[in-house]
Amino acid sequence: MIYLKTEEEIELLRQSNMLVAMTLGEMAKLVKPGVTTLELDKVAETFIRDHKGIPGFLDYDGFPNTLCTSVNEQVVHGIPSKRALKEGDVVSIDCGVLLNGFYGDSAYTFEVGEVKPEVKLLLQTTKESLYKGIEMAVEGNRLGDVGFAVQKHCEDRGFSVVREMVGHGVGRSLHEAPEVPNYGRRGNGPKLRKGMVIAIEPMINLGKRNIVMENDNWTISTIDKSVSAHFEHTLAIGKNSADILSSFKFVEEILTLQS
Repeated sequence: MIYLKTEEEIELLRQSNMLVAMTLGEMAKLVKPGVTTLELDKVAETFIRDHKGIPGFLDYDGFPNTLCTSVNEQVVHGIPSKRALKEGDVVSIDCGVLLNGFYGDSAYTFEVGEVKPEVKLLLQTTKESLYKGIEMAVEGNRLGDVGFAVQKHCEDRGFSVVREMVGHGVGRSLHEAPEVPNYGRRGNGPKLRKGMVIAIEPMINLGKRNIVMENDNWTISTIDKSVSAHFEHTLAIGKNSADILSSFKFVEEILTLQS
């Protein structure tokens, strides 16, 4: 069942997604060689609670932390640990928040110091593909149009699209219908309607698309150990354009100051 949201509900979803955006901005201040993913997690949890939110991932299906922190070949659902980030790493930070009864969900992949040119291009392409997908997220289009836009942009540049992990609807539950694949055929899939709220989240690999679950039963990694990138926005389907409810504004203000 796909739940259509009212204007009032969309505004509540915007508030929860803006808290996620602000939390990711706090992470941007801290990501550097030597910091551990667990340190990032603790700061995120405190920040969310200080702003009257509840960490959306903590205890979700038994997940033990506030953030998913996925480093290098880890695609998604990495568990924060005492692992220190190193120069040349990348880390996807995926954050969820529950506020006023609605969830926010967004992710950003950060460079740790200087990364290799091909890795930089992977991150740039993955982020671009997110916005290519968002361009298609308008009333009357189909989910296949969104997935096709993401897939084409990444595969045209020689990168591969993870198939098993997908985006999703967002609302009073963190994961609602429909599933939102990052691949597809134009004109296929459920029709997009005003009031639908979805998270589009390309997960794109430098090498092959195949993935494996690690022994912790959470972390998803590339089989060939190639680097993976992940960017995510939550958005409401609009008549002529999507309404992006999350934001990279806070992250990018910090990254611009640091550069």
